[in-house]
Amino acid sequence: MVMPGISAFWSVPRVSRRFFPVWQRNLLVWRRYLYERVLSNIVEPVITLVAFGYGLGAMLPQMDGVAYLPYLAGGTLCVSVMYSAKFESLWGAYSRMEVQHTWAAIMNAPVSIDDILLGELAWAATKSLLTGATMLLVVWALGIAHTPLALLVLPLSFVAGLSFSAMALIVNAFAKGWDTLSTYFTIVVTPMIFLGGVFFPLSRLPSWLQEISAFLPLTALVQLVRPLILDRVPEGVAFNLALLLGYAVACYFVAVGLSRRRLLR
Repeated sequence: MVMPGISAFWSVPRVSRRFFPVWQRNLLVWRRYLYERVLSNIVEPVITLVAFGYGLGAMLPQMDGVAYLPYLAGGTLCVSVMYSAKFESLWGAYSRMEVQHTWAAIMNAPVSIDDILLGELAWAATKSLLTGATMLLVVWALGIAHTPLALLVLPLSFVAGLSFSAMALIVNAFAKGWDTLSTYFTIVVTPMIFLGGVFFPLSRLPSWLQEISAFLPLTALVQLVRPLILDRVPEGVAFNLALLLGYAVACYFVAVGLSRRRLLR
């Protein structure tokens, strides 16, 4: 067998419609545990929203001219969207790759690793969309927002899911075990929550941290979603959308290259 050269690993991803059965397979498995999966994605964010929004919010001044509960609602929804994509593309994808050997079985069919990763990416983004929709219903049920603008959260959840998933698939490609995934969550995901404008305005951060935060994907999502929840038109739409899409495309390219090197050599 002739092993692929280094240049082959890093060639432009070649994808086809064969990614769709990968997406469909993950959907069918997820449907078997529908209620458990939905609850696992929203329980923590809902508790955070209620506890901090009602409890801590009663002692806090307004944030950017609004009460703390509706201010926090947008950020909490964004965290839920991120969690959904990250968990699926970290623990879910790693399990399918290394534990269940699902990817190896799929590659026995005429499906490339590029297609598998695109299928995983699309599935994680779909889960982010479903999570965003569920959290939006919670926000509406709590009487926080009833504006039609909030419906734009749904496509934004999908786009953000692509970004968060692509980043996680890079980690999945070089992970040596479950500890690698946990380490990534600790040193990347958790700090991003506190630096992304979820709980307080970015203006409260030191200027050098504000500059870093401006280029985080979670910050971009919060900047787009929070105004919609508050019935406002977001600022910097083009920049924030470009940032999310840029992360998705660039990280997918890197994830494909690393995954080829891991699985095809």
